[in-house]
Amino acid sequence: MRSLSAIPWYALAIFVAIVLFIEIGRRIGARHLALDPEGARTGIGAIEGAVFGLLALLIAFTFSGAATRLDIRRNLIVEETNAMGTAWLRLDLMPPASQPALRQVFRDYVDARIAYYRDLNEIDLSSHDNARAVALQLELWKQTVAVLPQMPTPTLGANLLQALNQMIDITTTRAVASETHPPLVIYLMLIALTQISALFIGYGMAGTATRNWLHSLGYALVMVCVLYVILDFEFPRLGIIRVDYVDQIMLDLRKTMD
Repeated sequence: MRSLSAIPWYALAIFVAIVLFIEIGRRIGARHLALDPEGARTGIGAIEGAVFGLLALLIAFTFSGAATRLDIRRNLIVEETNAMGTAWLRLDLMPPASQPALRQVFRDYVDARIAYYRDLNEIDLSSHDNARAVALQLELWKQTVAVLPQMPTPTLGANLLQALNQMIDITTTRAVASETHPPLVIYLMLIALTQISALFIGYGMAGTATRNWLHSLGYALVMVCVLYVILDFEFPRLGIIRVDYVDQIMLDLRKTMD
């Protein structure tokens, strides 16, 4: 999901569906009460409890999972920035004559990574930025390996290669983390349970002389807000909940490289 531009329309559709299912449940309940006033609601308490319990469990599961993944993504930003900072400092171990070229490639690489996350919502731009970063990774690695024979001891070169390897590996970890989400069936099941619960709510409201729009609209609004917040946690670069501010530490690191 690269854009949340369609989410308001989905939210509106779910909101209308919840209100509609409450009304349908109310009409079904009114019909059953008219046919069997004494037994229309006998035994439905257990079914309602099971449905609402499952709905609450599923909301808690998806919400907790989304919040955990958000924390992981924030931590990975810090880890990548730390890996960059370590690799940058270890460039001091290289022969002085080779450092300027390596440092320039390193600066270009950091710029490419910053641009990639800045343009993440644009598929073409982010793909170009990622390809450029991968090419710079390879160039940085090749230049470093080429300079290793000039190192006074192999240990110094090994320390630098280890730092570069960690910096490169974290990019794969971040890419996987950004694409890790619950299966679509979980969200479909959550929406389906929301509609079923609305049906039971409407059934329980049957028998009243007037419709209680406050409760119906209030329940629909609350459920839509909960679903939106869960999605916002899952896609923290697209909605209201963001991780962009954490990228500032990478920008601050880049300033120290000039």
